[in-house]
Amino acid sequence: MFRNVAAISLHLIGPLQRKKAGTSLTRCLHQTLTMATRLQARRLDGIDHNPWVECTKMASEYDAVNLGQGFPDFPPPDFALQAFQLALSSDFMLNQYTKAFVIIIEPFFDCYEPMTLMAGGHPVFVTLKPSPTQDGELDSASNWQLDPTELASKFTSRTKALILNTPNNPVGKVFSKAELELVANLCQQHDVICITDEVYQWLVYDGYQHTSIASLPGMWERTLTIGSAGKSFSATGWKVGWVLGPDSLVKHLRTVHQNSIYHCPTQGQAAVAQSFQHEQLHFGQPSSYFVQFPQAMQRCRDHMIRSLQSVGLKPVIPQGSYFFIADISDFKKKMPDLPGDKDEPYDRRFVKWMIKNKGLAAIPTSIFYSRPHQKHFDHYIRFCFVKDESTLQAMDEKLQKWKEELRP
Repeated sequence: MFRNVAAISLHLIGPLQRKKAGTSLTRCLHQTLTMATRLQARRLDGIDHNPWVECTKMASEYDAVNLGQGFPDFPPPDFALQAFQLALSSDFMLNQYTKAFVIIIEPFFDCYEPMTLMAGGHPVFVTLKPSPTQDGELDSASNWQLDPTELASKFTSRTKALILNTPNNPVGKVFSKAELELVANLCQQHDVICITDEVYQWLVYDGYQHTSIASLPGMWERTLTIGSAGKSFSATGWKVGWVLGPDSLVKHLRTVHQNSIYHCPTQGQAAVAQSFQHEQLHFGQPSSYFVQFPQAMQRCRDHMIRSLQSVGLKPVIPQGSYFFIADISDFKKKMPDLPGDKDEPYDRRFVKWMIKNKGLAAIPTSIFYSRPHQKHFDHYIRFCFVKDESTLQAMDEKLQKWKEELRP
């Protein structure tokens, strides 16, 4: 664009002045671009680095088994695919148009903080803390809890919203009803809106139950509940989700959505509606996908946990979601000086080392924490166990080789 502007300007002023004017114009454009760079809002500082891109690129370069990113490498259920095909081929009209303080519970999915900043909000963090375990006992996501006193201290007259994620990514914690009541009482006491990310609501294991905070007394009118068809029907590429809540809140979301999103995946939306109609006919029965899928993924979870333990990794057993984290403290003690920048959290250096040397990819858990707290949780890495049998077999082969290398 600037090149075209320069060419037009030089053509208009004549050949004898082009060289001089061209130099001036170049200088002017340079100053303009420099000023544009300097004028970037401070709230955007530090959110341009993307560890997802870095880890994915490395996994591809080293032909690693990717256990890091949260996508199934198997197809969605047949009924969902058929619904999408039907949506593509049936109704042709589906192809047409269709600075507040925010409390964030960490670890949190890493988009929450930049989204809060982009909206002009000020993120305030409160941390889930693991309880001590017995020697030799695996930790559980249920042991990661909020400190009620600390949580209450984060609420002030300037607090406008709280972001909750249950089941939690990356820990896999399913918040108990008692924990949700604690959050709900504080939200009501301080007149705070709760934005709850419940995209893994159907993926709960070991008999645990997911409770939506909006179902608690006094919370429907102050809660926005987010769901995901991508997670519910194993079709993460569809990028179809929803928000449930009272019209007094949802009407504002509709206004923002209408004026910021130009394209919606209409066929995907139609397919999701058909998929839910299918599930309604089977809901709560053994034939339900929402019953079968968690059972299958629990087996994958247990398989991966056993396999990773064989090389000294210590998984934290999740109650729900696609993920669990694994403690790498023993590795941090044995090989603390892995390659990398001295200020880079240990888990990021470990993941890069594991990709390069062991052919396995994971995600460093420190990216799910606010910057001041990253150093306290840099001894965990995140794995995704929602994977096909062939991926688990490839993982086992890598781990068997790693195990043999550990033998004296």
